[in-house]
Amino acid sequence: MFGGLVPWYDRMNRYMTLGLDGRWRRAAAIVAQPKGALILDLGSGTGDLARALERAGAARVVRADFSGPMLAADRRKAAARDESPPTALRADALRLPFPDATFDAVTSGFLLRNLVDLAVGLEEMLRVLKPGGRLVALDITHAPPGPLAPASRFVFHRVATGVAARLSGNRKAYGYLSRSLDGYPGAKALAQMLTDAGALNVRYRLMGAGTIALHSARRSASPTAPSDAEAAT
Repeated sequence: MFGGLVPWYDRMNRYMTLGLDGRWRRAAAIVAQPKGALILDLGSGTGDLARALERAGAARVVRADFSGPMLAADRRKAAARDESPPTALRADALRLPFPDATFDAVTSGFLLRNLVDLAVGLEEMLRVLKPGGRLVALDITHAPPGPLAPASRFVFHRVATGVAARLSGNRKAYGYLSRSLDGYPGAKALAQMLTDAGALNVRYRLMGAGTIALHSARRSASPTAPSDAEAAT
């Protein structure tokens, strides 16, 4: 499905977020503290978050995605911009092909709600982090309760995804997008899942009128380190 979205993917991201997705990815890159770091960008897609990490000073960003066509689109984008070929591989987020404690940071942009088993995915991300390494996850979330919540749901489920489906001609994929939050935990619940997985210093920030969540956490420096979860909105 994601492979079929490649021709429209970047343009639809800009359209559906009113051009704010780049700002959100830059915010995620800053939170990852990438300067001099070896980073795994999981579900890297066409490489926008990976590029933000590189611009922010990452020593090396390894891209991993389940979709071969998405990785190919990233390589074409790099060639068109005269960039160095990206380090990229196909990988399953639930069974990462890396040893324990490999990366200084693991990032993802709009990936988590697509995982078949979110808890296993979080455990894998923490597993490949070095002790004290940082996990950063950017994704759509449920709008918080309040007078704007119904309007936010209507815009996401009906307006943005509906128009994207018509423009791209891929109603199946964008129909899936409108349902991708079904069963997905809210920002506070996701923070608790990270804590339950053993992450420390769990925080989140809401953006986009509460419809985008930026979570961050650290891997424990030792197996017996106490949990210290925080949630900041």
